[in-house]
Amino acid sequence: MTRFLAATLLAFFWTIPAFAAGSHHDHAVPTLDNQTKTSVTIEGNRVTLTFGPIDLPSAHDGELAASMPKHIFQLPKDMYMVGFKSAVFTKEGKPLPQQYLHHILMINNDRQSVSCAGEPLFFGGAGLEMTEARFPAGYGVKLGKNERLMAVVAFYHKAPPTKDVMATFTMEMAPEGARIEPMDVYQVGVNIVCFSKFGQRGKDQTDEGMEIKPGVTVLSAPLKFSMDGCVKFAYPHGHDQLLMIALEDKTARRTLLRTVPDVASDGTFIAFQPHQVFKDGGGFSVSTSSDYEMTMVYHHPLHDPLVQHGMGNYLLFMTPGACPTAAPMASTSSASHSSN
Repeated sequence: MTRFLAATLLAFFWTIPAFAAGSHHDHAVPTLDNQTKTSVTIEGNRVTLTFGPIDLPSAHDGELAASMPKHIFQLPKDMYMVGFKSAVFTKEGKPLPQQYLHHILMINNDRQSVSCAGEPLFFGGAGLEMTEARFPAGYGVKLGKNERLMAVVAFYHKAPPTKDVMATFTMEMAPEGARIEPMDVYQVGVNIVCFSKFGQRGKDQTDEGMEIKPGVTVLSAPLKFSMDGCVKFAYPHGHDQLLMIALEDKTARRTLLRTVPDVASDGTFIAFQPHQVFKDGGGFSVSTSSDYEMTMVYHHPLHDPLVQHGMGNYLLFMTPGACPTAAPMASTSSASHSSN
């Protein structure tokens, strides 16, 4: 299972959280409107989407993954998402390898993306990393009452034959009445991440990602931000064999993010450890006037004949405008940036 393929958007995103048997079906009411094989439940300050069961592999005529039907739902009141997590398991509650998950994408059809003009807002999700996100205290992403929210989910169709595969995506919401400063969500990557720009991809880039040659591959891409912002949280995404992804301010000559995953000896992705996930209430500024660059580094074993594709992405959660005071340069080794 070393070949995880990400889908057209960030295949985000995101170790398998502990999942007790039976815990995926004991959510309290209310249950929101849902369609076959997908349910949305609210319990306290948690909104949980449950997908499946589905038998793998599924025949999809050459598609990258066994896709669930797109699921559109609405919240009964305005809520602020302050974190999220995902899990993949069997119907009996047995955890499955994270590479079973192709992607979970959470989209707000009633809000426009800042990073991808003309497209709906991609506000959260998961890929094989399945990192748990928890924003700095006092910050969140607003999800309005009756806004058309959509979940797009797919399982990896090359997984070993497995019956009754399921997944959950749980959004942590702020308590009602809590003072929350809203954040915009901005996606960046070495690979093209906006649907409208897919026609500009090179021949070495597909929906699976960018082709990784045998040995060490270093790929970079220039980046211009379309808004000034103060980044409070950065959700990383990469594939098996990833060594590092980074975001740098070339104008100021500053490395803003440098994220290194925990991997197995063969390069199979394990996790982005908490100290490698940027989280800081002070944040760091990004500006429309500066030039930036995204870089990803992969190592594809020389003896491995299989074609590998990679991605290097961040989902940046930021408040509008520059950070109110000068913040120190982001450092993933600092305990203050831990996601704990």
